[in-house]
Amino acid sequence: MLWKEIWESHRGRIIGVAGGIFFGFIYLFAGFWDMLFFALVVFIGYTAGKRKDLRLGSFFRWSEVGQWLSERWRPFK
Repeated sequence: MLWKEIWESHRGRIIGVAGGIFFGFIYLFAGFWDMLFFALVVFIGYTAGKRKDLRLGSFFRWSEVGQWLSERWRPFK
C-alpha cells in the first residue's frame, strides 16, 4: 500500500532517476570524468521527473524556439 502511494505521487521522479541511472551506467565504467557525467544525467532525469510530477510542462518552450529559429534562418529568402 505504501509503495503504491509513493509510486502514484512520485512516478515521474522515480522513472527519471531510474532512466538517469540506466543511461549513466553506460558511461560510469570509463573513469572519473564520466562518473561526473553520470551524476549530471541522474540530476537531469530527476529534474525532468519532478517537473512531470508537478505538471509544470516542458523545460523548453518549443514553439518559441521554433519561431525564433524560423525568423533567424530562412533558407528560401
